[in-house]
Amino acid sequence: MDMRRSTPCSRCRQRFRAKSVTKGADVECLSCKPNYHPIPADEQYSSSQQQHYGLRSRMRCFYSQIRGKVHQSTVTPSSNPDPSAFNSMKRSSKRAVLCGITYSNWKRYRLKGTINDVRNMRDLLINNFGYPGHFIRVLTEEEADPRFMPTRKNIEDSLRWLVSDSRQGDSLVFFYSGHGSRRLDFNKDKDDGFDEAICPVDVQEAGMIVDNDLNTLIVRPLTPGVTLHAIVDACHSGTILDLPEVYMSEEGTTQTTCSLYPYFIIVLIKQGKWVNCSPPSGAEKRTNGGLAISISACLDHQAAADTSVSLYRQDERCALTYVLAEILKKLPGPTYGDLFDLINETLNNVNQSSCLANTRFLRRLFNSNFSQTPLLSSSAEFDVYKSTCSCKQII
Repeated sequence: MDMRRSTPCSRCRQRFRAKSVTKGADVECLSCKPNYHPIPADEQYSSSQQQHYGLRSRMRCFYSQIRGKVHQSTVTPSSNPDPSAFNSMKRSSKRAVLCGITYSNWKRYRLKGTINDVRNMRDLLINNFGYPGHFIRVLTEEEADPRFMPTRKNIEDSLRWLVSDSRQGDSLVFFYSGHGSRRLDFNKDKDDGFDEAICPVDVQEAGMIVDNDLNTLIVRPLTPGVTLHAIVDACHSGTILDLPEVYMSEEGTTQTTCSLYPYFIIVLIKQGKWVNCSPPSGAEKRTNGGLAISISACLDHQAAADTSVSLYRQDERCALTYVLAEILKKLPGPTYGDLFDLINETLNNVNQSSCLANTRFLRRLFNSNFSQTPLLSSSAEFDVYKSTCSCKQII
């Protein structure tokens, strides 16, 4: 029989046999310090029960090790400043609310790239457009502070913060990456009979935030000289802000010849027009003098793509956010028309399985059968090929 003395661990108090113990010294079990072999004290008294207690001991060690790993895991630092400091900070003309939801408790409907989308957008706003980091409010499930969890209440409170006390020259951004949905329109605000909505992390308890709510929260309060840009990377997000003007892009074609090739070459001519989509009910959906512009991932009846493989290491992202950010990083200051055309062309190439290497990569990244058509909408018409996405009017 092993006569080593049963000793309690100085941390977890589990009793075990140590190879050698100095009197008065603190000792730790395997789960706390891997130098000892935990064996229940009961084993030295009943050899017939040795196998049973040995299993129990190993299970205790296993659970203790799991607790230790969780305790020692690296906690993602918050992207938000101290909430108490928000009100005391000097006012900024550039503010943003970024919301990314993975729905980690929903096994079937869990998303992969949404938090990476938020990080990508935050870096873009700070590094390319001069937004101060402490005026970018981030809501994700990684935030330890419950005030920054993407619940319905916190999202609505953050949107009120975004537009509150806005003045001429302010540039505001709302970014959302998560699930989108539709429900029957009971207010007769939509021609298709459906309201679009975003889904907070507590949607099953608190419900969805529908387009009527978003319009009331961040569109109607905009005063003259204030510009809001919304980027919504979600399913059914086309008219998510209920903006009355929708930009419809069209392609005209012409034929020409080339001296190198004895056949016609088709040249695409980009065209587009604004279509008024004011609600049939006559409800007012415009701003209070400001300008609201929205880029949505897809049309109201479509689904948006979430990545299924890695970009860099384990860096999943959603299709619209990835393409938009890459364009703005490589082509600073494009017009809205150019930006919208480039987004459409990139995603169309993926849809049509073009032979380009980048397209093959994107198709592999976003699944071979994915199809989505981004939508540009606004509270008022403007010339998309003359207005530039600059630092003051950012997309």
